[in-house]
This record gives sequence, structure tokens and C-alpha cells, in this order.
Amino acid sequence: MVVKRLFDILFSIILLVLLSPVFFIVVLYILILDRSNPFFVQKRVGKEGREFTLIKFRTMRNDKRNGLHITVGTRDPRITKAGFFLRKYKIDELPQLVNIFLGNMSFVGPRPEVKKYADFYTPEQREILKVKPGLTSYASLKFFDENRILEKSGHAEEVYIHDILPRKIEIDLEYIEKWKFRTDLKIIITTMITILKIPIKLKEEKKH
Repeated sequence: MVVKRLFDILFSIILLVLLSPVFFIVVLYILILDRSNPFFVQKRVGKEGREFTLIKFRTMRNDKRNGLHITVGTRDPRITKAGFFLRKYKIDELPQLVNIFLGNMSFVGPRPEVKKYADFYTPEQREILKVKPGLTSYASLKFFDENRILEKSGHAEEVYIHDILPRKIEIDLEYIEKWKFRTDLKIIITTMITILKIPIKLKEEKKH
């Protein structure tokens, strides 16, 4: 895991430097369109069950909607004007490079949950807390369209807790058991390709 940490430190620094103009533009974009704090911070459960402060660009209003911590559909009314664009291309996740540099997270690993959902983990499922949470994972790729699934379900939180979350954990546990550094590289590359395919898909949809 030493190689994994060295990779995280080196590439988080490189990306933070290279993407600093993007950060500046996004901050201005949010301030102009939404006139709100451009950053969103939230406590998440990390390695060994310790909570840490996750950083994202703000894409939602301060409306917890009866305690719901998941996004339902691409047109969730809580999403801000700037938020629709930022979430579509996963730009809102970029500040987590700071979390990776600080050692709270890794580029690849189980996505960190809020305590409300982590409390549903069984003793077996809590094995995923033996590693650092990640920016992306096989589970994230598998449920890349999670918001649409929840939107169609009619009972979003129930479906997330009892159907999606257990399946994600199952995938994450398999990743942990078979971990190899080249697997992380494959997941990172696949994630980038998946995100870059979105604009192409949208253009194709407009033609029909």
C-alpha cells in the first residue's frame, strides 16, 4: 500500500496545480450563478470508522429534505443552477483531491458514506472500512447512473439502503480482497473514459 499512497500524494499535487485555474473558474461560476459559498463540506466515515471532512464544490441548496442525504434523479429540486452542470461532468468532486493529499482518501477505494448510512453496515460489511475511501471505484462505475435508478424507484432512500448500498459493498469487498496497483490504474482510466463519454452521449441524444 506504500505505492498506493505515494501515487496519491504525487498525482494529487500534480492535479491540484494543473487544475488550479479550473478551481478558480468554478468558484466564480458558483458565486455568480448561485451567490452562495462555493464549497460544500460534510462529515463522512473513513478508514477504521473515523469521520473526516469531505470537500466538494457546492451543487445543492441547504435543504436536507427530511434528512435525505442522497440525490434523486438528475433534476432533484435541491440542485442549484450551477450544480446541474458541475454534477453532470463530476466537476463537483475535484476538491476531494485535497482529501487525497491530506490522506483522508485515496484515488481508488469504497466511496465514503455519511454516518447515517454507514450505521447500516453489518459486521461483515464494515470490512470495507479497513481501507481508505476513494474518489472512484468499481462500485461507482457499476452504479454510475445511480440517480436515475433512484428516481424511477419511487422509494429512493429505501432502495438505496436495502438494494444499492449492499451491492456496492459487495463489489468493494471483492476489490479489497483482490487489490493490485494495476487494478487502481484500470479503474482510474475507466472512470475518465466514462465521464468523457457523457458529452458525446448528450450530443447523440439531441440529434434524435
